[in-house]
Amino acid sequence: MKAAFIQRTGDPDVIEYGDLPDPSPGPGQVLVRVEAVSVNPIDTYIRGGLVAVDLSAPYTIGCDLAGRVEACGEGATRFSVGQRAWGSNQGLLGRPGTFSELAVVDEQWLYPVPEGVGSDVMAAGALVGLTAHLGLFLHCGVGEGDLVFVNGGTGGVGAAVVQLATAVGARVVATVGSAEKQAVCEGLGAALVLDYHDAGMDDTLQDFVAENGGIDVWFETLREPTPERTFALMAKRGRVVLMAGRAARPEFPVGDFYTRDLRMFGFAMFNASAEEQQVCGQAISELAAAGGWHPPIGRTFPLSEAAAAHQLQHDNTIEQHGTLTGKIVLTP
Repeated sequence: MKAAFIQRTGDPDVIEYGDLPDPSPGPGQVLVRVEAVSVNPIDTYIRGGLVAVDLSAPYTIGCDLAGRVEACGEGATRFSVGQRAWGSNQGLLGRPGTFSELAVVDEQWLYPVPEGVGSDVMAAGALVGLTAHLGLFLHCGVGEGDLVFVNGGTGGVGAAVVQLATAVGARVVATVGSAEKQAVCEGLGAALVLDYHDAGMDDTLQDFVAENGGIDVWFETLREPTPERTFALMAKRGRVVLMAGRAARPEFPVGDFYTRDLRMFGFAMFNASAEEQQVCGQAISELAAAGGWHPPIGRTFPLSEAAAAHQLQHDNTIEQHGTLTGKIVLTP
């Protein structure tokens, strides 16, 4: 099979594209003919060595995938041959990555692709959708009428937050970086979309928040959070969720935090159990089946151009070039 892999960590040009042996499913696993994969910031951190993991060369990169089941290993009963499936959680803890024509995946990390929904859509929303769902519901208990704020409403996680929160009757305020992205975010269902380049953005946000009693859930996606600004906008007993910013060391205004009865949750998607993530995956599949799941896709590459795809993700995640709206998808 063809695959994108690395022999060592480094810049995107360490990614090779070539032939690797076809894998076979073991007990509890399925063999997936991959139809689409996507790039996540964590993929670039692992490839670049910023996040240390045990790599056995050649290491197939990638976490997300969607495709069709070709074979089932002993004891694998959740899927049948020919059924379409999507998932994430690959490329870590000894699991092979997904940037390949064939991928072996433990069935516990896979979810059904609804009829009529493209594999590109489900791959694009895989890791980011699971992350958003875990933060919103497992940790913060978002419900109807809550006011949710998220930075980057057209980014991978941000767009997922907008759609998943809106689907349960919450209202979402989001920030974006252009008029084009503002239109996309409004189309996803956000109640208020603000351009963070606008000098009057904070005034508009403060007025809206004051009229609506404060923010109930602040879903922080930035690598450099600003607690002093955040806490001042929160409703009493509001919840703040952190899922980014490994190296961040912001000042923490203790007074604003405890006098508002605030709560803060930190989580990494990979820490959630398979059972917890299956709740998320099922909800996302159901939303997709109902026509309410539209992860923005910014660029599509052939799998052979995985290095270029990683460079684009690096430019926008690390260098913050702002040249990408939505997810990067690759097709074998």
